[in-house]
Amino acid sequence: MKNSSVIDHKCINCDAVLKFSPHTQTWNCEYCKSVFTKDEIEENEKKRGIEELTRDSEPNKVENVSGIDEYLCPNCGAQIIADENTSATFCIYCKNTAIIRNKLIGEFNPSKIIPFYKTKEDAINKFLGLTKGKPLAPSCFTSKKNISEIRGVYIPFWLFDYELKGSINMLGTKVTQNYIDDATYVKTDTYSIHKEANVSFDKIPVDGSMRLDNTIMNAIEPYFYDKLQNFNHSYLSGFYAEKYDVDSNTAEYDALKRVYTSTTNIMKRENENYYSLNVISTNHTHTRTNCEYVLLPVWLLNVKYKDKLYTFAMNGQTGKIAGDIPLDKRKVVLYSITIFILFLVILSLFWFLFVKSA
Repeated sequence: MKNSSVIDHKCINCDAVLKFSPHTQTWNCEYCKSVFTKDEIEENEKKRGIEELTRDSEPNKVENVSGIDEYLCPNCGAQIIADENTSATFCIYCKNTAIIRNKLIGEFNPSKIIPFYKTKEDAINKFLGLTKGKPLAPSCFTSKKNISEIRGVYIPFWLFDYELKGSINMLGTKVTQNYIDDATYVKTDTYSIHKEANVSFDKIPVDGSMRLDNTIMNAIEPYFYDKLQNFNHSYLSGFYAEKYDVDSNTAEYDALKRVYTSTTNIMKRENENYYSLNVISTNHTHTRTNCEYVLLPVWLLNVKYKDKLYTFAMNGQTGKIAGDIPLDKRKVVLYSITIFILFLVILSLFWFLFVKSA
């Protein structure tokens, strides 16, 4: 069991636990109501002797066969359980954020972070917006208990920069119609097309977590990277965080698929005046100019329905949300029966009032 590897953030005035506020971008004390800026937090950390975690730091490696680590909460001394990919979690007793030092150093130390700008209340309202007007949604999707389990998580991402040279060979057709003596003549011309392009791509994101569906993470893009901050573990206060388990070489496969597809589409859009386009061949060569490991904010909610887990994600910076709500088949049947009965009642009233009386 380890204690020295857990970091917390204390109020300068009353020593209570601080939490990061997405709306004000400050660190707030819930007890004495003090508010601190990033500069004040960093100055206090220096006084307390908390060293800034850097990429050059050596990780405190701990052999763990089960993949589960145990830590002591620095606030109340309770046991904290975390899996091998968790870098920030909570103590279940005092609710103190536990930032695990040896999960955020060496190769697992992010270079940048985008802080949360959307609160839990924002995320709950967005999710309720998805369920609004959907009476056939399963009840578990509107359960207050389930909705309250929305959690803010810093997800590991790789950001890739590329210089790309692309070429494409296509067959394009143009169709013209002529009308002669009440007859329509259709002429189809086929053209051989060759296009080349040089394209730069900056900060193509690929999530570095195996536990998350890439489709959902792609759906909540974009992030605005002008808000990237140099990584400081104090931003994790009040949130969960994970370290990557998909390395940059593996993640790059998805990044290249995106940039190759985008380059092809750019060259195709230059020929929109053709009736049809048929791609014969493409050739792309790329140079990776940069790769950064960063943490991006996501509000996550998992709802289990009929042994299937439905994941909802909201961009913690912009509020863009993604996720599908299924139909409750029992409600669909009851709704159909109700509509049918109402139809019979209306039909009966019509017959009694108009047909019979006539």
